[in-house]
Amino acid sequence: YVIGNTADAPPETPGELNYLLTVECRAYLQHKGLSYTTINDILGALEGAKAEFIRRVLIPYDDGKIKENGDVY
Repeated sequence: YVIGNTADAPPETPGELNYLLTVECRAYLQHKGLSYTTINDILGALEGAKAEFIRRVLIPYDDGKIKENGDVY
């Protein structure tokens, strides 16, 4: 994996993932210009991606583990 070259391989560490997300956010910021709206756009997109990840990945994983191991509640 080469930082800045996502065609080769996905990130290997949380730091590399953070770097890639930061690079994309900075590119959007440079393209749109610094303003409250742009900052809000970036934060909204990150929160939306987080919510979608939780819905599509975390919840099904957790539900599977509850079935496998039993629920604690």
